[in-house]
Amino acid sequence: MQLILARHAETVFNAAARMQGQMAHTPLTRTGIAQAEAMGTALRAALGEAPDLDLWVSPSGRTQQTAAIIGEHLGLDFFRWQKDDRLLEIDVGDWEGRWYHDIVAELGQPIVDAERGLFSVPPPNGEWFPAIAARLKRWIADLDPARPALAISHGITASVLRGLLVGGEDWHGVPVAPRAPQGTVFRIVNGTEEMLHIGSGAAVSRAA
Repeated sequence: MQLILARHAETVFNAAARMQGQMAHTPLTRTGIAQAEAMGTALRAALGEAPDLDLWVSPSGRTQQTAAIIGEHLGLDFFRWQKDDRLLEIDVGDWEGRWYHDIVAELGQPIVDAERGLFSVPPPNGEWFPAIAARLKRWIADLDPARPALAISHGITASVLRGLLVGGEDWHGVPVAPRAPQGTVFRIVNGTEEMLHIGSGAAVSRAA
């Protein structure tokens, strides 16, 4: 199986360190649009025009906006993208829409592990890493192994997905690959990954 996995570009919530989780739409910044353009350029160089592959995207507006720009570079119809809830970012529950610094002040402790860039505290009424891994395993099982696929997802979700496919450090019972900057693109083939493009965004976004 060949999977090309991209992390969406920077949003206004990312830039402001405000929690977005599975919010319907938090639009890209001008920097994010430039990141998506760079992703499209890199993918066009790697895949050529109108490549024959399956297209998958998280239903979040930020991933769809990134997909629209990438699709234009590749000469692919936006309406071919298949939206799948299983590619959504971690559900941050009661934290959604809140400022990161307000949550930290309220709890009196960091909520992100400084070394790994992953949540170290479960979001109240949200989900935790085993639940993310479970939905991604179901998505992987539904892929056609004979078909290459391009998927656009999110930071934490992409790290868990890469961990499942290529291995990674155990984090609360789930293999998680190292975080990658926003706008980064990986190609994963038979358990091995290569970076096709490194994004210019932050590796760890406190706004999920």
